[in-house]
Amino acid sequence: MQQLMNRWELSAIGQENLSLRQVPFPAFGEDEVLVKVNAVALNFRDQDVIAGRMGEFNWPLTIASDMSGTVVAVGKSVTQLAVGNRVLSTFFPDWKDGPPLGSGHHPNYVSLGGHHPGVLSEYVMFPAGWLTRGPSSLDEAEASTLPCAGLTAWYALVELGRVEKGQTVLIEGTGGVAIFGAQIAKAKGATVILVSGSDEKLERAKTLGLADFVINRTREDWVEKVYDITSDRGVDHVLEIVGGPHLAKALSAVAPGGRISMIGVLGGGQLSASVGPLLLKGPVIQGIAVGHQRAQENLVKAVDELQIKPVIDARYGLSDLSSALEHLNRGAFGKIVIDFSL
Repeated sequence: MQQLMNRWELSAIGQENLSLRQVPFPAFGEDEVLVKVNAVALNFRDQDVIAGRMGEFNWPLTIASDMSGTVVAVGKSVTQLAVGNRVLSTFFPDWKDGPPLGSGHHPNYVSLGGHHPGVLSEYVMFPAGWLTRGPSSLDEAEASTLPCAGLTAWYALVELGRVEKGQTVLIEGTGGVAIFGAQIAKAKGATVILVSGSDEKLERAKTLGLADFVINRTREDWVEKVYDITSDRGVDHVLEIVGGPHLAKALSAVAPGGRISMIGVLGGGQLSASVGPLLLKGPVIQGIAVGHQRAQENLVKAVDELQIKPVIDARYGLSDLSSALEHLNRGAFGKIVIDFSL
Protein backbone atom coordinates (compact mmCIF):
# COMPACT_ATOMS: atom_id res chain seq x y z
CA MET A 1 0.00 0.00 0.00
CA GLN A 2 1.33 3.43 -0.95
CA GLN A 3 2.32 5.58 2.03
CA LEU A 4 0.45 8.89 2.31
CA MET A 5 1.23 12.25 3.92
CA ASN A 6 -0.65 15.50 4.61
CA ARG A 7 -0.03 18.55 2.44
CA TRP A 8 -1.76 21.91 2.07
CA GLU A 9 -2.66 22.62 -1.56
CA LEU A 10 -4.03 25.73 -3.23
CA SER A 11 -6.14 24.65 -6.21
CA ALA A 12 -6.93 28.16 -7.47
CA ILE A 13 -6.72 31.78 -6.33
CA GLY A 14 -8.57 32.42 -3.07
CA GLN A 15 -8.27 31.10 0.49
CA GLU A 16 -11.46 29.08 -0.01
CA ASN A 17 -9.41 26.95 -2.43
CA LEU A 18 -6.90 25.88 0.24
CA SER A 19 -7.30 22.29 1.40
CA LEU A 20 -5.33 19.82 3.51
CA ARG A 21 -5.01 16.70 1.40
CA GLN A 22 -3.50 13.27 1.73
CA VAL A 23 -1.04 12.65 -1.09
CA PRO A 24 1.63 10.01 -1.83
CA PHE A 25 5.13 10.47 -0.45
CA PRO A 26 7.41 12.18 -2.98
CA ALA A 27 9.97 10.06 -4.79
CA PHE A 28 13.51 11.43 -4.86
CA GLY A 29 16.39 11.21 -7.30
CA GLU A 30 20.08 10.61 -6.78
CA ASP A 31 20.89 14.29 -6.08
CA GLU A 32 17.84 14.92 -3.89
CA VAL A 33 16.93 14.58 -0.23
CA LEU A 34 13.71 13.73 1.56
CA VAL A 35 13.01 16.04 4.49
CA LYS A 36 10.54 15.62 7.33
CA VAL A 37 9.13 19.10 7.87
CA ASN A 38 9.02 20.14 11.52
CA ALA A 39 7.92 23.77 11.29
CA VAL A 40 6.91 26.33 8.66
CA ALA A 41 7.00 30.11 9.17
CA LEU A 42 4.40 32.17 7.34
CA ASN A 43 5.03 35.45 5.51
CA PHE A 44 2.77 38.16 4.07
CA ARG A 45 3.98 36.98 0.70
CA ASP A 46 2.04 33.74 1.29
CA GLN A 47 -1.13 35.81 1.60
CA ASP A 48 -0.24 37.53 -1.67
CA VAL A 49 0.07 34.16 -3.40
CA ILE A 50 -3.27 32.97 -2.01
CA ALA A 51 -5.03 36.21 -2.99
CA GLY A 52 -3.62 36.19 -6.53
CA ARG A 53 -1.49 39.29 -6.12
CA MET A 54 1.53 37.31 -7.32
CA GLY A 55 -0.18 36.13 -10.51
CA GLU A 56 -1.12 32.65 -11.68
CA PHE A 57 0.85 29.50 -10.88
CA ASN A 58 0.64 25.83 -11.76
CA TRP A 59 -2.23 24.44 -9.72
CA PRO A 60 -2.44 22.78 -7.30
CA LEU A 61 0.32 24.67 -5.48
CA THR A 62 1.85 23.92 -2.10
CA ILE A 63 2.30 27.31 -0.45
CA ALA A 64 4.95 28.74 1.92
CA SER A 65 8.72 29.00 1.55
CA ASP A 66 10.24 28.87 5.05
CA MET A 67 10.89 25.50 6.65
CA SER A 68 12.98 23.78 9.28
CA GLY A 69 13.16 20.02 8.95
CA THR A 70 15.16 16.84 9.35
CA VAL A 71 16.75 14.85 6.54
CA VAL A 72 15.27 11.33 6.50
CA ALA A 73 16.71 9.98 3.23
CA VAL A 74 19.33 11.05 0.68
CA GLY A 75 20.03 10.21 -2.95
CA LYS A 76 23.14 8.23 -3.75
CA SER A 77 25.08 11.23 -5.12
CA VAL A 78 24.37 13.52 -2.13
CA THR A 79 27.49 14.15 -0.05
CA GLN A 80 26.87 17.47 1.73
CA LEU A 81 23.91 16.25 3.79
CA ALA A 82 23.18 13.11 5.78
CA VAL A 83 20.20 11.48 7.43
CA GLY A 84 19.49 13.25 10.72
CA ASN A 85 20.79 16.69 9.67
CA ARG A 86 18.64 19.71 10.50
CA VAL A 87 18.08 21.75 7.36
CA LEU A 88 16.45 24.98 6.25
CA SER A 89 14.81 25.75 2.94
CA THR A 90 16.08 28.64 0.81
CA PHE A 91 13.63 31.23 -0.54
CA PHE A 92 15.41 31.58 -3.90
CA PRO A 93 16.93 28.10 -4.31
CA ASP A 94 18.95 28.99 -7.42
CA TRP A 95 20.52 32.17 -5.97
CA LYS A 96 23.76 30.94 -4.43
CA ASP A 97 25.78 34.18 -4.16
CA GLY A 98 26.48 37.50 -5.86
CA PRO A 99 23.91 39.90 -7.34
CA PRO A 100 20.28 38.86 -7.85
CA LEU A 101 19.56 36.52 -10.74
CA GLY A 102 17.64 37.36 -13.88
CA SER A 103 18.08 40.24 -16.32
CA GLY A 104 17.18 43.88 -16.64
CA HIS A 105 14.18 42.86 -18.73
CA HIS A 106 13.18 39.86 -16.61
CA PRO A 107 14.18 40.11 -12.93
CA ASN A 108 14.13 36.75 -11.18
CA TYR A 109 11.33 35.80 -8.80
CA VAL A 110 11.54 32.01 -9.01
CA SER A 111 11.03 31.01 -5.39
CA LEU A 112 9.61 28.27 -3.22
CA GLY A 113 5.87 28.44 -2.65
CA GLY A 114 5.40 30.06 -6.05
CA HIS A 115 7.10 28.87 -9.21
CA HIS A 116 8.56 26.00 -7.18
CA PRO A 117 6.42 23.87 -4.83
CA GLY A 118 6.34 25.15 -1.26
CA VAL A 119 6.93 23.52 2.09
CA LEU A 120 3.57 23.35 3.90
CA SER A 121 3.67 19.57 3.81
CA GLU A 122 4.67 16.79 6.20
CA TYR A 123 7.53 15.83 3.88
CA VAL A 124 9.26 17.61 1.00
CA MET A 125 11.74 16.46 -1.60
CA PHE A 126 14.34 18.95 -2.86
CA PRO A 127 17.73 18.92 -4.56
CA ALA A 128 20.37 18.93 -1.82
CA GLY A 129 21.71 22.27 -3.10
CA TRP A 130 18.41 23.96 -2.28
CA LEU A 131 18.96 23.52 1.46
CA THR A 132 21.32 24.87 4.09
CA ARG A 133 22.17 23.46 7.48
CA GLY A 134 20.06 24.77 10.34
CA PRO A 135 21.20 26.43 13.57
CA SER A 136 21.95 24.37 16.66
CA SER A 137 20.77 26.94 19.21
CA LEU A 138 17.10 27.24 18.17
CA ASP A 139 14.07 24.99 18.33
CA GLU A 140 12.38 23.93 15.09
CA ALA A 141 9.79 26.71 15.07
CA GLU A 142 12.40 29.38 15.74
CA ALA A 143 14.70 27.98 13.04
CA SER A 144 11.91 28.04 10.46
CA THR A 145 11.73 31.85 10.66
CA LEU A 146 15.21 32.40 9.22
CA PRO A 147 14.90 31.78 5.42
CA CYS A 148 12.77 34.83 4.56
CA ALA A 149 12.24 37.32 7.40
CA GLY A 150 15.53 36.65 9.14
CA LEU A 151 17.54 36.60 5.93
CA THR A 152 15.89 39.76 4.58
CA ALA A 153 16.93 41.75 7.65
CA TRP A 154 20.40 40.17 7.71
CA TYR A 155 21.01 40.78 4.00
CA ALA A 156 19.98 44.44 4.31
CA LEU A 157 21.83 45.30 7.49
CA VAL A 158 24.90 43.07 7.39
CA GLU A 159 25.65 41.64 3.94
CA LEU A 160 25.03 44.96 2.18
CA GLY A 161 24.71 47.49 5.00
CA ARG A 162 27.74 46.47 7.10
CA VAL A 163 26.01 47.76 10.23
CA GLU A 164 28.41 48.27 13.11
CA LYS A 165 28.70 49.48 16.67
CA GLY A 166 27.96 53.17 17.11
CA GLN A 167 25.56 53.45 14.18
CA THR A 168 21.86 54.20 14.49
CA VAL A 169 19.22 52.07 12.75
CA LEU A 170 15.60 53.13 12.24
CA ILE A 171 13.05 50.35 11.82
CA GLU A 172 9.41 50.78 10.83
CA GLY A 173 6.94 48.27 12.25
CA THR A 174 6.98 45.21 14.50
CA GLY A 175 6.46 42.37 12.04
CA GLY A 176 8.86 39.57 11.23
CA VAL A 177 11.49 41.50 9.24
CA ALA A 178 11.30 44.50 11.59
CA ILE A 179 11.85 42.47 14.75
CA PHE A 180 14.70 40.52 13.16
CA GLY A 181 16.22 43.82 12.04
CA ALA A 182 16.09 45.15 15.59
CA GLN A 183 17.67 41.99 16.99
CA ILE A 184 20.45 41.93 14.41
CA ALA A 185 21.22 45.64 14.77
CA LYS A 186 21.35 45.35 18.56
CA ALA A 187 23.57 42.27 18.33
CA LYS A 188 25.97 44.27 16.17
CA GLY A 189 26.10 47.11 18.71
CA ALA A 190 23.91 49.63 16.90
CA THR A 191 21.36 51.95 18.48
CA VAL A 192 17.81 51.01 17.41
CA ILE A 193 14.87 53.38 16.95
CA LEU A 194 11.58 51.53 16.45
CA VAL A 195 8.49 53.20 14.94
CA SER A 196 5.00 51.72 15.28
CA GLY A 197 1.39 52.76 15.70
CA SER A 198 0.82 50.46 18.69
CA ASP A 199 1.82 51.39 22.24
CA GLU A 200 1.40 47.76 23.25
CA LYS A 201 3.86 46.52 20.63
CA LEU A 202 6.33 49.32 21.35
CA GLU A 203 6.26 48.50 25.05
CA ARG A 204 6.79 44.83 24.27
CA ALA A 205 9.79 45.71 22.11
CA LYS A 206 11.28 47.78 24.92
CA THR A 207 10.67 45.00 27.44
CA LEU A 208 12.45 42.50 25.19
CA GLY A 209 15.40 44.87 24.80
CA LEU A 210 14.86 45.26 21.06
CA ALA A 211 14.89 49.06 20.92
CA ASP A 212 16.73 51.93 22.56
CA PHE A 213 14.05 54.42 21.53
CA VAL A 214 10.43 53.90 20.48
CA ILE A 215 8.13 56.31 18.64
CA ASN A 216 4.36 56.06 18.24
CA ARG A 217 3.80 57.43 14.75
CA THR A 218 0.11 58.13 15.48
CA ARG A 219 0.90 60.66 18.20
CA GLU A 220 3.93 62.54 16.97
CA ASP A 221 5.91 63.31 13.84
CA TRP A 222 8.41 60.49 13.94
CA VAL A 223 10.89 62.23 11.65
CA GLU A 224 11.05 65.20 14.02
CA LYS A 225 11.48 62.80 16.93
CA VAL A 226 14.37 61.14 15.09
CA TYR A 227 16.02 64.56 14.76
CA ASP A 228 15.61 65.06 18.51
CA ILE A 229 17.11 61.66 19.32
CA THR A 230 20.07 62.05 16.95
CA SER A 231 20.72 65.77 17.58
CA ASP A 232 19.61 66.53 14.00
CA ARG A 233 22.16 64.14 12.46
CA GLY A 234 19.64 61.54 11.24
CA VAL A 235 20.09 57.78 11.18
CA ASP A 236 22.70 55.65 9.44
CA HIS A 237 20.30 53.03 8.18
CA VAL A 238 16.54 52.86 7.60
CA LEU A 239 14.70 49.56 7.19
CA GLU A 240 11.89 50.91 5.01
CA ILE A 241 9.18 48.27 5.38
CA VAL A 242 6.13 50.37 4.45
CA GLY A 243 7.01 51.65 1.00
CA GLY A 244 4.87 53.93 -1.15
CA PRO A 245 4.98 57.57 0.00
CA HIS A 246 6.81 56.53 3.19
CA LEU A 247 10.06 56.66 1.22
CA ALA A 248 9.85 60.45 1.62
CA LYS A 249 9.96 60.09 5.40
CA ALA A 250 12.88 57.68 5.18
CA LEU A 251 14.78 60.21 3.04
CA SER A 252 14.05 62.90 5.61
CA ALA A 253 15.23 60.73 8.51
CA VAL A 254 18.40 59.31 6.97
CA ALA A 255 21.76 60.97 7.64
CA PRO A 256 23.94 62.27 4.80
CA GLY A 257 25.68 59.28 3.24
CA GLY A 258 23.34 56.89 5.04
CA ARG A 259 21.48 53.89 3.67
CA ILE A 260 17.83 53.02 3.09
CA SER A 261 16.84 49.39 2.61
CA MET A 262 13.63 49.30 0.57
CA ILE A 263 11.83 46.15 1.65
CA GLY A 264 8.07 46.55 2.04
CA VAL A 265 5.15 47.39 -0.22
CA LEU A 266 2.46 47.80 2.45
CA GLY A 267 2.10 51.43 1.41
CA GLY A 268 1.72 50.57 -2.27
CA GLY A 269 3.84 49.53 -5.21
CA GLN A 270 4.70 53.04 -6.39
CA LEU A 271 7.38 54.99 -4.52
CA SER A 272 7.23 58.76 -4.13
CA ALA A 273 9.57 61.29 -2.54
CA SER A 274 11.09 64.70 -3.10
CA VAL A 275 14.33 64.64 -5.05
CA GLY A 276 15.96 67.31 -2.84
CA PRO A 277 17.02 65.12 0.12
CA LEU A 278 18.14 62.42 -2.30
CA LEU A 279 20.47 64.77 -4.14
CA LEU A 280 21.77 66.65 -1.11
CA LYS A 281 22.25 63.72 1.27
CA GLY A 282 23.46 61.17 -1.26
CA PRO A 283 22.12 58.09 0.54
CA VAL A 284 22.32 54.59 -0.84
CA ILE A 285 18.83 53.25 -1.55
CA GLN A 286 18.95 49.49 -1.93
CA GLY A 287 16.13 47.18 -2.91
CA ILE A 288 16.01 44.02 -0.82
CA ALA A 289 14.31 40.81 -1.96
CA VAL A 290 15.37 38.31 0.74
CA GLY A 291 18.97 37.19 0.03
CA HIS A 292 21.21 34.46 -1.37
CA GLN A 293 22.26 31.10 0.01
CA ARG A 294 25.70 32.18 1.20
CA ALA A 295 24.10 34.96 3.24
CA GLN A 296 21.72 32.45 4.79
CA GLU A 297 24.66 30.28 5.82
CA ASN A 298 26.26 33.36 7.41
CA LEU A 299 23.01 34.15 9.20
CA VAL A 300 22.78 30.65 10.64
CA LYS A 301 26.31 30.96 12.05
CA ALA A 302 25.56 34.40 13.48
CA VAL A 303 22.36 33.22 15.14
CA ASP A 304 24.33 30.57 17.02
CA GLU A 305 27.29 32.84 17.82
CA LEU A 306 25.29 35.95 18.81
CA GLN A 307 22.48 33.99 20.50
CA ILE A 308 19.72 35.65 18.48
CA LYS A 309 16.34 34.16 19.46
CA PRO A 310 13.56 34.76 16.92
CA VAL A 311 10.37 36.23 18.35
CA ILE A 312 7.32 34.07 17.65
CA ASP A 313 3.93 35.66 18.28
CA ALA A 314 2.00 32.39 17.99
CA ARG A 315 2.34 28.75 16.95
CA TYR A 316 -0.45 26.84 15.22
CA GLY A 317 -0.87 23.19 14.31
CA LEU A 318 -0.83 21.97 10.70
CA SER A 319 -4.61 21.65 10.54
CA ASP A 320 -5.18 25.19 11.86
CA LEU A 321 -3.78 27.12 8.90
CA SER A 322 -6.87 29.33 8.57
CA SER A 323 -6.42 30.69 12.11
CA ALA A 324 -2.73 31.30 11.44
CA LEU A 325 -3.53 33.26 8.28
CA GLU A 326 -6.14 35.32 10.14
CA HIS A 327 -3.53 36.17 12.79
CA LEU A 328 -1.08 37.14 10.05
CA ASN A 329 -3.69 39.48 8.56
CA ARG A 330 -4.31 41.13 11.95
CA GLY A 331 -0.62 41.91 12.30
CA ALA A 332 1.85 39.83 14.24
CA PHE A 333 4.57 40.91 16.63
CA GLY A 334 7.39 38.91 15.10
CA LYS A 335 6.48 35.65 13.38
CA ILE A 336 3.57 33.22 12.97
CA VAL A 337 4.65 29.57 12.73
CA ILE A 338 2.97 26.29 11.82
CA ASP A 339 4.45 23.86 14.35
CA PHE A 340 4.04 20.27 13.19
CA SER A 341 4.45 18.95 16.75
CA LEU A 342 1.14 20.55 17.84
